[in-house]
Parts: sequence; structure tokens; C-alpha cells
Amino acid sequence: MSANAREFIDFWVQNSVHAAEQFGEPGASQDVAELTRRCIEMAKNEGITEKAMRDEVGDMAEYIRDKLKAANKAESDRQK
Repeated sequence: MSANAREFIDFWVQNSVHAAEQFGEPGASQDVAELTRRCIEMAKNEGITEKAMRDEVGDMAEYIRDKLKAANKAESDRQK
């Protein structure tokens, strides 16, 4: 189950965690709690437990927060 959890997390982050849009346009959700809730809910629908995901990445909210910060930094750096 662990490999499935990791694959799910990687896939979900790639498709769901995005940088904020720039120049005042509506953008991706920047609410870590909401993103975490969605990830856990979707994982459950795939038969992956929250514990299995925590075993892979630790605290889910912290992991998603870090991925979101990285996405926002990469977008900011790209625009320089």
C-alpha cells in the first residue's frame, strides 16, 4: 500500500498544487487546509488511508505547504 500512497501523493501534488496566478488573475487555491482536505478525501476514494500517506511524507499539511511554497517561489523566479 505504501508505494500506492506515494504514487497517489506525487500525482495529486503535480495536478493540484500550483502557484498563485500573477497579475491579479484568479489563481489556484492557496489554502493549505483546503488542499490537505481535498487530498485526503480523494485518497480515501482510492482506498488510500491518511496513515499510509503520513507514513510516506509525514504531516500532510506541512508537506503540501512546502510544495505550495516551492511552486510559488518557482513562479516568482520565472517572472524575474
